[in-house]
Amino acid sequence: MTTSLPGHRGTGAPIGAAPAAHQLDDGGRPFATQGARRGSPLAAPQVAPPAEVSTPAEVSTPTTASTEPVAPDPRRWLILAIASAAQFLAVLDLIAVTIAFPAIGQDFAPVPAATLSWVLNGYTVVLAALLVPAGRLADEAGRRRCFLVGMVLFGLASAACGAAPTLTLLIVARVVQGAAAAVLIPTSLSLALPALPARERATAVGAWTAVSAVAASSGPVIGGLLAASDWRLIFLINVPVVLLAVGCGIRLLPRSVRGPRQALDLPGTALVLVCVGALVTACVEAPEWGYAAPGTLAVLGAGVLAGALGVRHVRRAANPVVHPALFRSPGFTAATLGLLGYFVAYGAMMLAASLLFTDIWHYPVRTAGLAMAPWPLTVLVVSAVSGRIVAAIGGRGTAVLGALCFVAAALWWIVLAGDGSGGTHYAERFLPGLVFAGLGTGLYQPVMFAAAGALPGSQLSLGSGVLMVSRQAGTALGVAVLVAVMGGQQHPAFGSLRAGWIIAAVTSALAVAAALCLERENRGAAGRQRLPDGSGSDTA
Repeated sequence: MTTSLPGHRGTGAPIGAAPAAHQLDDGGRPFATQGARRGSPLAAPQVAPPAEVSTPAEVSTPTTASTEPVAPDPRRWLILAIASAAQFLAVLDLIAVTIAFPAIGQDFAPVPAATLSWVLNGYTVVLAALLVPAGRLADEAGRRRCFLVGMVLFGLASAACGAAPTLTLLIVARVVQGAAAAVLIPTSLSLALPALPARERATAVGAWTAVSAVAASSGPVIGGLLAASDWRLIFLINVPVVLLAVGCGIRLLPRSVRGPRQALDLPGTALVLVCVGALVTACVEAPEWGYAAPGTLAVLGAGVLAGALGVRHVRRAANPVVHPALFRSPGFTAATLGLLGYFVAYGAMMLAASLLFTDIWHYPVRTAGLAMAPWPLTVLVVSAVSGRIVAAIGGRGTAVLGALCFVAAALWWIVLAGDGSGGTHYAERFLPGLVFAGLGTGLYQPVMFAAAGALPGSQLSLGSGVLMVSRQAGTALGVAVLVAVMGGQQHPAFGSLRAGWIIAAVTSALAVAAALCLERENRGAAGRQRLPDGSGSDTA
């Protein structure tokens, strides 16, 4: 095996440092990369830095091979398909269950509505709270291994949901399902990105984004069709998909680099869990508990306090669960904040559109689901050409254009959607806004989620997890804000929906501002990001 010279940049060690141990792959074997940094004639293995210089920012000093293969992996699109299948299941089970609430309530009657809501909220809260710790675990234990274990756990939890004899067992199974989804979502993207050359990543992340958008918008339709026969089918249909994905994953997924074993940051992990879990719980339960209720304020306060303590902790800990170095990259920070603003708008716009169709225009549930279809269909079309768009106008220009399209969608509905009399004017009053929203989704999300690909190879899953927290928290906050504007009414007035679109326009404008901050990350032909330790990686 070819080794690096002492002090060579591929080792991540200073000149004269002792040789470091080789990193291991998912099977515990030494992992060697296929090539060295651009311009170096030496092939350098991935190695861990010596203990005396092992800071989280320096744990990975990746070679170009860690994020951009010398030759594209011929299995890369199959790997992306497996990753997208996991994304589809995780998002679909978040959305499709909502349509089955009446049927589930009838099967387990009598049951309080607050208890029944935890069939959805148990999944949502656990998923959001575990994304960052699960991403950190995957980077250290191996993404392939964690992905396969998460997929098996998701399948078992889905089977348990479908067979649950009591509501309590159903909620417990949903919590386990949410934990499995928290492992699947960040590892799915981080498994696919290293197999793809930089020129293909925008297209690949666009396809991954399109799958998520299709799952979200088709969830009510699929859930309604399955619940019409038996609500348990919503969960049981996952099992054959999981079996197929696991079988293909064992054969096709590449073995990833395992990071050096480090002590688990238990205090930091606990603070992340409490912060994210409490804030999301406050968002999803406030309509039921009351926005000024003591319980809501107490949970919200606990989340804010845990967040403040968490920031203090990661600044001082030697090996924090989320290292501040991640956010020293303006591009990654902009992506995190931009996605938060974007998904606040996304959550509010999606719910407002559904309520407009069902409560004001009085569409049947299935018709309302079909009326939303132009949104994901537009995303599918845009994702097929997103790579060319990024190549033509750059990542920054693509993200800015996408966010502006989202602003245009909200403004269109504010001005033209109309009240109950507009139900017969769907094509002219609402459809163009759906197309604008689809354009925004297909252009904005791929660039922002691809920011994880610019991180060191050993932090891909952690970075993906942070971005996914923005998605989950933003969506929950957008829904909570719209419900608050509606005053908790089950059947809102049109004015409340218009106020929700105004909020969406404002937060979409914030997403535009975040996209403008990507300029430094996308400037230059090399397209390389410099990390605090002096290393670099190809940006997406």
